[in-house]
Amino acid sequence: MWADPRHNAYRTGAFDVASGEEGDPSSDRPLVIQFCANDPDKLLESAQALEGYCDAIDINLGCPQDIAKKGKYGAFLMEDWDLIYRLINTLHENLSIPVTAKFRVFPTVEKTVEYAKMLESAGAQILTCHGRLREQRGQNAGLADWAKIRAVKQAVSVPVFANGNILFQSDIQRCLDETGCDGVMSAEGQLYNAALFNGLASSEQALSSSSSSVTSSTPPTSLTSPSSSHTPITSTTHPNHADLALEYLEIVHSLRTRTAVSAIKGHLFKIMRPALTRETDLRERLGKAKVRSKEWEGGGKWGMDDKSPLWEYVEVCREMKRRMDKDAVDAAASGQDVEELVATEESTGLRILPHWLAQPYFRVTKKPQPKEGDGQVNVGAVDGAPGLMGVAQAPTVPTKRSITEDGAAEAVLSSKEAGKRVKLAA
Repeated sequence: MWADPRHNAYRTGAFDVASGEEGDPSSDRPLVIQFCANDPDKLLESAQALEGYCDAIDINLGCPQDIAKKGKYGAFLMEDWDLIYRLINTLHENLSIPVTAKFRVFPTVEKTVEYAKMLESAGAQILTCHGRLREQRGQNAGLADWAKIRAVKQAVSVPVFANGNILFQSDIQRCLDETGCDGVMSAEGQLYNAALFNGLASSEQALSSSSSSVTSSTPPTSLTSPSSSHTPITSTTHPNHADLALEYLEIVHSLRTRTAVSAIKGHLFKIMRPALTRETDLRERLGKAKVRSKEWEGGGKWGMDDKSPLWEYVEVCREMKRRMDKDAVDAAASGQDVEELVATEESTGLRILPHWLAQPYFRVTKKPQPKEGDGQVNVGAVDGAPGLMGVAQAPTVPTKRSITEDGAAEAVLSSKEAGKRVKLAA
């Protein structure tokens, strides 16, 4: 779609060149633009139009969603190696900036490694390996297989980033140590806790201090524990989620680039999720919140006051902050340390933090039992490890006001409300 000038509204919504902010060398770099595509020529046309605004072009070969299946892109190209080679190589031969690729693994280590080598030979200069199968999505997300990621790292000469199972900041170094990778990527994890990488040393310091013992002769082993989350809770990595929500709205107000209302609502639901299962009135208000003017603009034109077109969103977030601050103060006044309020999910050992803190989203799933003779891959667990995806219920912390508990109820968003994806369709 990006290559077709008839889709101008889509082009502006996906990457707003006219605003002068996206890809700005002084404020928006380094930047990698990701495309999903299945036509090498259209992909090249799109990439050439934007190569002056970024530092690399990434090809998404990992999207497992139904829309990717319908459009035949993302992970649904995994069987068409000739087309994938041409997509990468066409950019490699014709762009002035690097081309990179993000991909999912196959059921076997051997085919995964062969696939990664093909991507490298096509010209991909960085590989991001998501250690899940194409079928591992939604309720069946399960664990990412770090053993396959490690096998990829050992087999290629280009930098490899690991993707999957990064729930807490302590998982980052653990992943680097166990896979030998050059970096880690987090997608969903940062949507729920934008402070996931906050306070880390520079990449140069992290790599020089890495204690990874992985070598080319180290045999891959399977991950059996989803997270090493038993580290002290700090406000650096787990701030009050309402503070993150308000900071996000401040950024939206400050940008000349218009943010889609669906994206704003989707982000706020994710950021404040730990408390929205408790604060049901705020969840309802957030779901019904509207923008006062469809032609609203950012760029500092509006402040965080009652004149803002986003005032209904600001009000919800400020009320959430008031309540979360009160709950934290009440807990401290009762002599309860934050660490004492942490619950542990029994089957995984994952920590569930107090409801006012930003934290990962994970849902423990039962290991699916395939029907006899159906030949289906079990994607609910990896090598005996418990299935895993998104959130367990936060521990109940007594408060002085009445709270309606609703178990593990989640705020359900329509596909329109879920927010824009960060990839572009060529």
